[in-house]
Amino acid sequence: MKENKYDDEIFFKKYQAMNRSQQGLIGAGEWPAMRRVLPNFKGKSILDLGCGYGWHCLYAAQHGAKSVIGTDISEKMLTAAAEKNSHNKIEYRLCAMEDLDFAEDTFDVIISSLAFHYIEDFSALIKRIGAWLKPQGKLTFSVEHPVFTAYGNQDWYYGTDGNIEHFPVDRYFYEGKREAVFLGEQVTKYHRTLTTYLNTLLENGFELKHVIEPQPPERMLDIPGMADEMRRPMMLIVSAQKGGYAKCGGSCYA
Repeated sequence: MKENKYDDEIFFKKYQAMNRSQQGLIGAGEWPAMRRVLPNFKGKSILDLGCGYGWHCLYAAQHGAKSVIGTDISEKMLTAAAEKNSHNKIEYRLCAMEDLDFAEDTFDVIISSLAFHYIEDFSALIKRIGAWLKPQGKLTFSVEHPVFTAYGNQDWYYGTDGNIEHFPVDRYFYEGKREAVFLGEQVTKYHRTLTTYLNTLLENGFELKHVIEPQPPERMLDIPGMADEMRRPMMLIVSAQKGGYAKCGGSCYA
């Protein structure tokens, strides 16, 4: 079943209160690491899968993108995106990424931020992304780290004194559905191993460019609970390039 927790009124209100919702990209701890591996957007056609509030769409538009399509399954998210991050180069579309249909070789760059772990069939999605991208097109995405998704509830293990003892990792090689707790609400996510994330890309003709386990930036370490994020990886960032040759009007050299 396609996950659309963000249209739940209670959950969405909690999400609105998060730093990343209030402050945009500078409120996202992983943003400095992701920004370093994003490709040049100038003159490029961009697709953002699971665009949420549209922060990445606006960033691409402001950095020279020719066109940007942001898609999301949540009507509430896209309403917020239109209010906060509108731009004449951006088009927002309400659609689950599993239901999207684009012609082959449509986009120069596809990005996604913290959305692929809501997708059950990652392999099928990557196959379609590979078709949508032009030859040598770029894919950059972030997901919750497999260490973070493995056990399920995504919470620390606490001692009898209420203090954090460790983060549980269990059932790592048993991929599939997990019932996580996010913002105090139950949310369905999908766990897959690091091997699956990376090999799926390689098996579909992508060349890996960067694999990053981002650490919280130093400026955020004084935020309550943020220093504990140094104890285990929470996110994974991957950038890759589609194989093949770009069209060049017969002037390319072998």
